[in-house]
Amino acid sequence: MIRPAGQGPRNSGAREISQTQRATALLREMIITNRLPAGSMHLEAEIAAMFGMSRTPVREAAIVLAGQGLVEVRPRRGIRVLPVSAEDMEEIYSILTELETLAAGQVATADTKRPDLEELRRLIDAMDEALEAEDRPAWAEADAEFHRRLVALAGNRRLEAVVATFNDQVHRARMITLFLRPAPHRSNADHRRLVDALAAGDAEGARRIHRAHRMEAKALMMDLIRKLGIGSV
Repeated sequence: MIRPAGQGPRNSGAREISQTQRATALLREMIITNRLPAGSMHLEAEIAAMFGMSRTPVREAAIVLAGQGLVEVRPRRGIRVLPVSAEDMEEIYSILTELETLAAGQVATADTKRPDLEELRRLIDAMDEALEAEDRPAWAEADAEFHRRLVALAGNRRLEAVVATFNDQVHRARMITLFLRPAPHRSNADHRRLVDALAAGDAEGARRIHRAHRMEAKALMMDLIRKLGIGSV
């Protein structure tokens, strides 16, 4: 059977793109959940075998994640998971505070649909339920999704991409300190106050509430890092 001109390469390319995307998602997840610890070195072949794929998509995934500050690609030596220092984290939290505060103000003044706000409230309910069940990982997952949805509702794709990159860089520290921090009931209450301000179209109130919320989270995180003597994650 004669294959139509161009069909083979086009289908092959589609598979390769899919494999690269899969490799990027898998590698990113292993890094931000600390399954690949900060500072560790890994050969492309090792990761490829782990993912059940060839080295090419792993190499391309590493290049993508290097651009996001998660890894360093060392020719002929492999992939190094980049640590984030305590000083880096303090800077990143400061940037996240301002960017997410900007997003909160934009959401309050936008034509935000009621179902979008109900989704934010549903995530807060999930956080409350997780705390009642003493399930910190479930709380952290719902909390991260709340912040992701908040930024997405601002409708600024560049802002969303920058915030996502910074969040990936500090996620490891959040997971390390997750069981050391006080139960985050106050954080959940801040979220409810924020959604109320968004529903009322109160941009100034939304910005004020969210900035205070993020600054408190930063202070708590940095205090735990200092007490644990963590130089980097």
